[in-house]
Amino acid sequence: MCGIVGAVAQRNIIPILLEGLKRLEYRGYDSCGIAVHQQGLKRSRSVARVAELETQIADTGLTGHTGIAHTRWATHGAPATNNAHPHFSAKDGENRIALVHNGIIENYEEIRAELIKLGYQFESQTDTEAVAHLINHLYDGDLLATVQRAVKRLHGAFAVAVFCKDEPTRVIGARRGCPLIVGLGEGENFLASDAMALSGTSDQIIYLEEGDVADVRLDAVHITDKNDKPVTRQVQTVHAYSGAIDLGPYRHYMQKEIFEQPRAISDTLEGVLGFTPELFGKNAAEVFNQINAIQILACGTSYYSGMTAKYWLEAIAGLPTNVEIASEYRYRQPAVNLNALVVVISQSGETADTMAALNYAKELGHKHTLAICNVATSAMVRETELSYLTRAGVEIGVASTKAFTTQLAALYLLTLTLAKLRGRLSAEQEAAHLKQLRHLPVALSSVLALEPQIIAWADAFARKENALFLGRGLHYPIALEGALKLKEISYIHAEAYPAGELKHGPLALVTEEMPVVTVAPNDALIEKLKSNMQEVRARGGQLYVFADADSRITSDEGLHVIRLPEHYGLLSPILHVVPLQLLAYHTALARGTDVDKPRNLAKSVTVE
Repeated sequence: MCGIVGAVAQRNIIPILLEGLKRLEYRGYDSCGIAVHQQGLKRSRSVARVAELETQIADTGLTGHTGIAHTRWATHGAPATNNAHPHFSAKDGENRIALVHNGIIENYEEIRAELIKLGYQFESQTDTEAVAHLINHLYDGDLLATVQRAVKRLHGAFAVAVFCKDEPTRVIGARRGCPLIVGLGEGENFLASDAMALSGTSDQIIYLEEGDVADVRLDAVHITDKNDKPVTRQVQTVHAYSGAIDLGPYRHYMQKEIFEQPRAISDTLEGVLGFTPELFGKNAAEVFNQINAIQILACGTSYYSGMTAKYWLEAIAGLPTNVEIASEYRYRQPAVNLNALVVVISQSGETADTMAALNYAKELGHKHTLAICNVATSAMVRETELSYLTRAGVEIGVASTKAFTTQLAALYLLTLTLAKLRGRLSAEQEAAHLKQLRHLPVALSSVLALEPQIIAWADAFARKENALFLGRGLHYPIALEGALKLKEISYIHAEAYPAGELKHGPLALVTEEMPVVTVAPNDALIEKLKSNMQEVRARGGQLYVFADADSRITSDEGLHVIRLPEHYGLLSPILHVVPLQLLAYHTALARGTDVDKPRNLAKSVTVE
């Protein structure tokens, strides 16, 4: 979702800005643009891809030493050129202020109405243009002081980068609730919303903190805090991994990332020799000994990983666990158990709703927090007491795959660590769990070998417009994740239910035109699940069952079965989600959708 790149240099910065936008493409966007100081303010914007913007810029000869660039995911206003960033604001008929913005300005209508009365004309439907005009209205010859005053008027979560015609070697950045970084160079400096945007340009990174405003110039960067006081922030060496990676033999990043899961799980578990608190941070033992419950906060796919972990944490560690959608938690008044460990889960570590929920939990008095995240330098990792990094590597496909399974692996480690501390895990059980975890990459590779059988199913699914997914116990969240994947990338309407709920409503939807995908591991609920499957067959429904090798479910009229190589006990969810990912991928492929960049969605959801 929305990306920012800015630069002040003594060389033409157009290649730097374009390369930065390309590195942020994986996040999802529907328009893009660049503005530079070229004897005044000049810009180029497009509702196509960055490659089209690059061609457009080459045709116009746009160059400059100071500028900003942006990829936009539409919120206020349709994906149209007039709504694309950067936005300008003029003084005496000449463009004076250029601005790009991530996030949402909640009080923009009030500001917009005020500025219209003052004579400002709006060319877009965006909240961003209101900020550009506000800065122009307040401008007094010092852009830093002006931005400091302007951001105090803004409500919401945002990151902005702005420059002015009258100060041609200066870009100002400000953040509240959305990430923004500074990149340092020699005789040049940069701004970006993600360190990846500056990969190959700068590896000396400053992560701006909440409320910071950065004055970026050729030879220096000055930062002030939310109280406008000068501060020094730590410089970190960050070797960000470029999004422009080789697809190899795969057609899409999503397919590549599905097949990277054995390696991703192996990397995530690397160095785990036992279930010790130190895996989660220096003072984790002290924290874990103080807690008596778990509160999990997450969104989307990460929420389903948390739902799965609830089964583990309660059954194995004996800890009461509550799992909530972050965007709901942050707006209600929960009963607070201050001895609960708040666990936030996010692939990017910058999911806006989850960050807001984390901050709200702290406001409520929660002291103990833990992040499960794929990005070591993310705000979420920096702002929690403890963390565990899922070493999945860069995930470019919008529909999460390897990030989800590595989250499950990390949550399983957390469960077993807490169980051991609470005296619920013997030495023999610990050894058995370690052995099973080490076998996971091999087991996953065996599941991936089922791809040809799943492709055959996908051809049938591609002709459908609706689907049901069923699971029980640990595998109900996996059914939810399978339905989410199918709807995200194939645009087939899909719902998931605990199989026992069929007769309480969803059974009314079942006909021969409604495929019913069933997750059927050979666990304690298998006989109950078989009864639910008979309910579907009796109504003429078509069952597509992912069963374990020893589950004694055989193919029949209206009953299609693919067998997983082995039953994997409590870790079965990690194996059973993989064929659901492949089913969604190949169904989308058969329908001809944009698998890696599904419509209306973005990779990093940095707005509410």
